[in-house]
Amino acid sequence: MAFKDLLVHIGKSRHRDQCIEIAAGMALAFDAHLTGLYTVPDLTKMYASSFVEPLLITDIVASQEAEQARACQVAKSLFNDVTRRAGIKAEWREVKGDAGDAAALHARYVDLTIIGQTDPDEVLTESERMVPVRVLFESGRPVLMVPYVTAPVTFGKRVMIAWNASPQATRAVNDSLPLLEEAKSVTVLAINPHHGSRGHGEVPGADIALHLARHGVKAEATHVFADDVEVGNMILSRAADLEADLIVMGAYGHTRLRELVLGGATRSLLGQMTVPVFMSH
Repeated sequence: MAFKDLLVHIGKSRHRDQCIEIAAGMALAFDAHLTGLYTVPDLTKMYASSFVEPLLITDIVASQEAEQARACQVAKSLFNDVTRRAGIKAEWREVKGDAGDAAALHARYVDLTIIGQTDPDEVLTESERMVPVRVLFESGRPVLMVPYVTAPVTFGKRVMIAWNASPQATRAVNDSLPLLEEAKSVTVLAINPHHGSRGHGEVPGADIALHLARHGVKAEATHVFADDVEVGNMILSRAADLEADLIVMGAYGHTRLRELVLGGATRSLLGQMTVPVFMSH
């Protein structure tokens, strides 16, 4: 099934241009509808529990809302310009409230969400910083993460699948089939594979490569043992060696005391990606 309904989250990041460009390119390639989602905090709720004088709160909220409106208009103009040039079906949505809540909610009703990696050097609220993770783990839908370093608008010609035989990796492979079917080369990489009923089988990666072949995807299975190298770093290293322009992988995490604890490889890729990463949880 091709992607027919896409969502791009448009935040305050200075890197959002390339995120929108990539989303528009995907919409054009798959003849899909693209929704641009822009979130703004509810300032009235934010200041409701503060100790600031009510009259001062009114002035502060009015001033900040005017600034929000200007920023929204800039983002909307950018989105409209890109989608108009691409000649795609598109719509703009502005939502007031917690950025993570809104993004995760709207992501549930599309095939794929395109979202920018969080740049640690940018000044963002905690809610804004957590948007990629919230969407990934709370939407039930796949996510395409766009690195904040310069990324090509066209990608997915040389794909590397980080395969660990987990339910999350299985879901990521299945969710990314529309991209895999268009790729020129696909490499299935198993890192430190193990045998057994819950393992990789006799030939690591061979079973999922066979499954892909039945979908018309010619995939090469390979594996590597590197107990002394962190898995996330090995994924990035092998992707560079293969000149991959897209990584497909499952995302692992669980909640503990209301905090999301990410798996090591997931955390590494979210923080250090150099090419777009397609993730499913």
